[in-house]
Amino acid sequence: MIYYRNNVRGSGIDARALKSAAARLLAVSGEAHASLSLTLVNDSVIRKLNREHRGKDRATDVLSFPLLDPNERRTHTDPGPERMLGDVVISLETARRQAADYDAGMQDEVYRLLIHGVAHVLGHDHERPQERERMIALERRMAAAIGMAWPYDAPEQTA
Repeated sequence: MIYYRNNVRGSGIDARALKSAAARLLAVSGEAHASLSLTLVNDSVIRKLNREHRGKDRATDVLSFPLLDPNERRTHTDPGPERMLGDVVISLETARRQAADYDAGMQDEVYRLLIHGVAHVLGHDHERPQERERMIALERRMAAAIGMAWPYDAPEQTA
């Protein structure tokens, strides 16, 4: 289940396509039966979240808030409550600027940020080179699953 909210009026984002992409990303990651919260916001909201949760008083493109220990894997046959992986919050203002910088379409940039956020929610990181390599490999696999070429092969990633 994808819980989706767009707090930015007139964003031009295709919500149905974005929710469908999020579901495919979970499926390719082995979490087809898990849930994810996806929220689209403006820079002021993400700046506040970044300040409160990371101590960084600036807007950023995407924030991820994992709710489960990534080592706690279950199969879809396990009984129990909904498996909520976490929250991904994307700033559409920052995404729009980055899309222009990368000469990419806005929807593609939001997909890229969604992929990055989902990788974080799944427990991946890019602080150390070995972690970065695993995360980039996962991001490429997820991008292929939604029919998107992974355009950002440099090891530097956003947080």
